[in-house]
Amino acid sequence: MHSVNFPTCQIGGYQVIALSDGTMEATLDLLSGIEIAEAESIQRNAGIAKFGRIHINCYLIRGCGRTILVDTGAGGRDNVGGQLRVKLAMLGIGPDDIDTILLTHGHPDHIGGLLHENGEPVYKKAELHLHPLEIAHWQDNEKQQAASERGKRNFTLFRKTLDAYAGKICLLDESEVVQGIRPVWLPGHTPGHTGFRIHSDKKELLIWGDIVHFPHIQSAHPTVSIMFDVDPVQAEETRKKALQQAVDEKLIIAGMHLDQSGFSCFKLFGDAYFLCKLHQE
Repeated sequence: MHSVNFPTCQIGGYQVIALSDGTMEATLDLLSGIEIAEAESIQRNAGIAKFGRIHINCYLIRGCGRTILVDTGAGGRDNVGGQLRVKLAMLGIGPDDIDTILLTHGHPDHIGGLLHENGEPVYKKAELHLHPLEIAHWQDNEKQQAASERGKRNFTLFRKTLDAYAGKICLLDESEVVQGIRPVWLPGHTPGHTGFRIHSDKKELLIWGDIVHFPHIQSAHPTVSIMFDVDPVQAEETRKKALQQAVDEKLIIAGMHLDQSGFSCFKLFGDAYFLCKLHQE
């Protein structure tokens, strides 16, 4: 056992480890539904010094004979992220040790780590699991043509990635991916945006992908959207539902853009939700 400490949560037979791929710049003016001054105030009160920097988390799940990754970070593309494989190596895990990759959705900060610079797959022995609506979205030629130049590059990256992993793509439905891990459709941010719920007799954890990008802001004000949301109205509905579910069911939440602690829970005060730190095991 390697003596490296990363934020960890034990859910039944699974150990879930938060591994940061790094950070990326995402300025507060990407948000809609809130004044920048108020957004800055929320960030400041939460002790966040750099208002426009967000974390990119990935999650390693080990147990029941499986070694699973949830998302792969940005992979260093455009000088963003790229720390995931170093963190895995610190745990004694190489790319060929990963047997399953669960993808929340197809944005570059989630799939960028799947390919080497030469276009070859990094995780050659892994199966990729993602929602069929996600594939349909990124394979839609009309959507690609209507996208910005940056958006067009995102479509191209997704398609290259799918081609590189041809024959290893598995489509998610409502069934468990493996025993004790079930996909949860969370549409809005993208059409096939998916979370993964891990359950045991005593507690449950939801890896909810990009329900929030600025967690303190969007939990206090769930109506706030970010420019990256494909369908902001649907994303808002999904966010409100997920936050309320987190409170009602006392879920442990793991999110790709929570801070480096990787895990949180939420409480409701009035009409606003607030993050609570989780005691790490």
